[in-house]
Amino acid sequence: MTYLFIILYAITLIYFALSERTKKFVWLLAIQGLILFGVVFFSLNKIDIFDFIFILLETIVVKTLVVPWFLNKVRKHNQLKREHEPYVPVFYSIIVVVIILIISFMLSNYLNDSQMHTQYFTIAFTSIIFGGYFIMIHKNLFSNVVGYLIIENGIFLLSLAVGSIMPIMVNLAILLDVFMGVLILGLFINRVGDTFKSVKTEHLSKLKD
Repeated sequence: MTYLFIILYAITLIYFALSERTKKFVWLLAIQGLILFGVVFFSLNKIDIFDFIFILLETIVVKTLVVPWFLNKVRKHNQLKREHEPYVPVFYSIIVVVIILIISFMLSNYLNDSQMHTQYFTIAFTSIIFGGYFIMIHKNLFSNVVGYLIIENGIFLLSLAVGSIMPIMVNLAILLDVFMGVLILGLFINRVGDTFKSVKTEHLSKLKD
């Protein structure tokens, strides 16, 4: 069952490369949250029950519901419907995703650590690298926040890769960091959009103290 969720997560990354509509970005993030819920539910049943419930709430409540809802409000406030043409054509982005997946798989096999879940490491490393790539090829702040969340989901998977024991305080710190980061960035996007009537990153150079 775990491999199914890993494959589904990889498919969402490919869809991110294919999609140009910001609404799809939000839906894909929500789907990733559900996939992470499935990964936790089927893979981490041996950890402490309190940690287990917390992680499930994190994936369902925060990643699947709260963050997508907030991003959708930001998207509607700034009337974002279609992403501007990215710096890199869609076809090349798909190739990049596939290459990252292959490199991640080879790296996980090279490490071959008995304490590491290689299937999680492969998709986690892919998600982190692709999130950075996603930020670089898009021109507006909203897409940059989406890329940041793709990276965060990769970090979540990476924590599963290195072991099933996740200290509750560490996980809580990560969750609060993500939640506050998205909130602050969302408000920043709204302010930039209200000021310049656009959320393109090029407008950042016009900001002054």
